[in-house]
Amino acid sequence: MIELVSAQTYHSRRGSLANAFRYGVDYVLTDMTHAAPPLLSRNRFNLFSLHDHHHGGPRGQGQGVVWFRNELHQRGFPVEQAQLLLLTQPSFLWFNFNPVSFWIAVVDGEPRAFIAEVNNTFGHRHCYFCAHSDFRPIKRSDRIEAEKLMHVSPFQQVAGRYLFNFGMTERAFNIRISYENGEEGVLATLNGLRTPATTAGLARVAIRRPLGAVRVVALIYWQALKLKLKGAPFLRKPEPPKPLISDSKTSSIGS
Repeated sequence: MIELVSAQTYHSRRGSLANAFRYGVDYVLTDMTHAAPPLLSRNRFNLFSLHDHHHGGPRGQGQGVVWFRNELHQRGFPVEQAQLLLLTQPSFLWFNFNPVSFWIAVVDGEPRAFIAEVNNTFGHRHCYFCAHSDFRPIKRSDRIEAEKLMHVSPFQQVAGRYLFNFGMTERAFNIRISYENGEEGVLATLNGLRTPATTAGLARVAIRRPLGAVRVVALIYWQALKLKLKGAPFLRKPEPPKPLISDSKTSSIGS
């Protein structure tokens, strides 16, 4: 399966310095096995493309879905029953950058585990494995907590926690990530509708939001400039954490 997810992302900074923005973004949802429309390719150049080495493992050295399957196996997840999916922004021509992609394990139509694959603009990556201890379905109201371990924004410390709310239905995604560090933090959401990926749909994406990931990086730097001009302190980046992946600490029910 390959689907388009035409989405909106919203970011709002918590704390002493206010800043918020909302942008349209385009994701694809794929099991990394099925044939794609002519404008989207796997592991070869095209207008849009998906490359195994971009996902599932160290940045630039990914193994694709094989890595996700291995991580699930190590945690005792019933992989044989699961459909393994990747929600990500595809490469546009030669350029790729994803602030966050999601590996999703689906059983009986419901997400049971996911890995948030987080990248920063400094070339680093860290992955957060999120699931209930018994791998029961993850509902949109479920709140899964993970310790923040990687430097993402130069205006936020490597401290505090992420709270994930992950909503996935046959029609849509509703994902909420709240970063909390005392009075400071960021709220980020991703909400989008799922439609079959077609040549016409991909062509509309290219026209509606040209340059794909190039645009994403430009918007990140634009928001960083705005924060700098507002007087936000710029923090020096630390080394990326080891190991590559960490597990959610607790899970609870909340809104």
